[in-house]
Amino acid sequence: MIRLEGLTKTYGSFTAVDGIDLDVPKGGLFGLLGPNGAGKTSSLRMIAGILRPDAGRVLVDGFDIVEDPYRAKARLGYIPDRPFVYEKLTGRELLRFCAALYGQEGEEIEERILELLQLWDLDRWGDELVETYSHGMRQKLIISSALVHRPRALVIDEPMVGLDPKAAKLLKDLLRAFADSGGTALISTHTLEFAEALCDRLAVINEGRIVAYGTMDELRASAESDDRGLEEIFLRLTGGESQAELLRVLAG
Repeated sequence: MIRLEGLTKTYGSFTAVDGIDLDVPKGGLFGLLGPNGAGKTSSLRMIAGILRPDAGRVLVDGFDIVEDPYRAKARLGYIPDRPFVYEKLTGRELLRFCAALYGQEGEEIEERILELLQLWDLDRWGDELVETYSHGMRQKLIISSALVHRPRALVIDEPMVGLDPKAAKLLKDLLRAFADSGGTALISTHTLEFAEALCDRLAVINEGRIVAYGTMDELRASAESDDRGLEEIFLRLTGGESQAELLRVLAG
């Protein structure tokens, strides 16, 4: 569903994403893990069409995000790590605006908007200005904005930020239902427990390159470990075991 071929992004002399090849199959939850500065957010922004690759390409359902952006983006919903919202719109108006970006309007969309607001217990806030929303409420609204046009794929950067435990559980259930219905979600997160519990496949990126890819069992094989959890595997693959040993020493 989402395919990266030689994807590269540089900022001056720094190479943030270094020739990544990755295939995210249809109908599953795929986790993208890596330390800060590894290239996760740059990769997701290129997939969403916000950043232009310096080399390589992104295909969404077979459509090139640069060469055929309208058809590629119509199939995609994007949830950024630091969302921008129009604070002088109401929640309902913001969702209506996002749907209109994809050429969708009318009674069906109004029903969809109400459905999403009710899902997150935002329906009584739907006609209030977004500037009155808490951080968690804004995050719920942004998630809704990515779903309003019924995309086939979701690209999500740190989905749990600002969500309370109830909303976090609802998001997990929502993503699993989305995948079970044939949707595809690519999720970047630092919450390893979330990734291990939810994702069908995982890729670990370090210094702009994919260093491991596959199921948990396949990652254990890459890390040469039969029974380690995702945290230990992640640290081994990204060179973080020394930091973990320091923490154990400090903890006595």
